[in-house]
Amino acid sequence: MDTSFYLVTIFIVLWILKRLFTSTTPIPETSGKVYKIANAAEFDALLSSAKHVVVDFYADWCPPCRAIAPHFSELADKHSSDGQLAFAKVNVDHVDNIASRYGVSAMPTFLFFENGAPKGVAVQGMTARPSVPLTGDGLVERVRGADRAALKAVVEVLAGKGGGE
Repeated sequence: MDTSFYLVTIFIVLWILKRLFTSTTPIPETSGKVYKIANAAEFDALLSSAKHVVVDFYADWCPPCRAIAPHFSELADKHSSDGQLAFAKVNVDHVDNIASRYGVSAMPTFLFFENGAPKGVAVQGMTARPSVPLTGDGLVERVRGADRAALKAVVEVLAGKGGGE
């Protein structure tokens, strides 16, 4: 076979891989218990309506965001409670002013709010790692990346079913 066949084959394979890993179609939300935030006013209203809010800052083009989206939806289905624990998603490409307000620069990033303000969560046995920065007093400040175990542990504490300190 000649060189042009190989070049065309390589081009096609690379094009397919690019299409697979850079999808910009919206990530479908499978839970009716996750608020998709469209603007800052909507976000602020949600923060004032629930004691605890777990927020997923994501982007449609982000493969780890796509990977953890179903897990986030499952956590919302299992643990959301009116007025007590709410779950929200903020697309950083559409509502970037909220992401910049909280210093979100990597996707996905999960932040935890209590009474309208970001607040660390005490999770028994949680150790600092690149995806889980801890505050000076050992609280989980945020979860960066698709760290399912860390996200689940924090949500369970907020729902009153996990190992808080």
